[in-house]
Amino acid sequence: MTAFNLETASESGPPINPALIAEAAQRLAQGGLVAFPTETVYGLGADASNPQAVSKIYALKGRPSHHPLIVHIASQAELNYWAINVPHYAHTLMKTFWPGPLSLILPRAPRVSDWITGGQNTVGLRCPSHPHAQALLSACAKAGIYGVAAPSANRFGHISPTTAAHVTEEFGPQLLVIDAGPCTIGIESTIVDCSGMAPVLLRPGSISREQIKQAIGIPVQERHANSPRVSGSLPAHYQPHTPTRLWQAHEEISNCSSKTGLFAFQKPKGFEGFFIPAPSQPDAYAQTLYASLRNLDAAKLQYILIQAPPEDLEWEAINDRLQRACAPHNTLQQKREF
Repeated sequence: MTAFNLETASESGPPINPALIAEAAQRLAQGGLVAFPTETVYGLGADASNPQAVSKIYALKGRPSHHPLIVHIASQAELNYWAINVPHYAHTLMKTFWPGPLSLILPRAPRVSDWITGGQNTVGLRCPSHPHAQALLSACAKAGIYGVAAPSANRFGHISPTTAAHVTEEFGPQLLVIDAGPCTIGIESTIVDCSGMAPVLLRPGSISREQIKQAIGIPVQERHANSPRVSGSLPAHYQPHTPTRLWQAHEEISNCSSKTGLFAFQKPKGFEGFFIPAPSQPDAYAQTLYASLRNLDAAKLQYILIQAPPEDLEWEAINDRLQRACAPHNTLQQKREF
């Protein structure tokens, strides 16, 4: 997808409401949960230094307790609270891409709870660029909260939310949500393991491997058996409830029933199902992907088909999400008729 540009990145949506930010920071200080926007997706936040508060995230999402969380911080000023022995190239990545859609896996400080790390010796950190997220994190820092743990604000394994309405659909109106309109990037952050001598790409995102290489002058390695567990790395993730699979444009589709949904670049001749057009550019595609999948899921269809995008590197992050969204819901290969 198109490389993330720090100079041209901007957010749209309603202005920051100081009273709402103060209320959200107070709830977090009291051990509660708050949903808030980032430039990637909406996050479900809790005080990352409060194990009881963090446990509420796992309970509400239905998230496995060994699955680590990413801590969101207002600036590099909070870095030393969470991480130690940070390599030089990681500092370069922070200088280049923070605030922005980049999460770094770093050696954890002794004070960091296993609830955050999933029992690993590393911790995930991110400094988001979204102005509403920055306002909340800055208010939290002033209140003595030096990081907010925030996975995506959805049930575990389901489609990530890119609007406040998506969050309310998942958890109901009782959860405080800071509404800032649709997220501008639309898929989760790039995750890079910086706990070793060289960077390892654990999850692709809008910041590309080529951008990372150019920033630090070191090739980005592929994940391996000893890589840390991270968010969004399970084979099945980001999934609609409706059975979903990738569709190749050469496959016959004209005889599909009206209960079939399709997210594709063009509507095939003879297709009579629920069709949502897919943008042809990867950045626009990413921005609309999850909202489109949610609309298809809400249509009570029998199946959802997603046209397979190109396999070019600029589509790497999108293809990663689609492979997981279209994986079988369990470990056994399910027979599906489309």
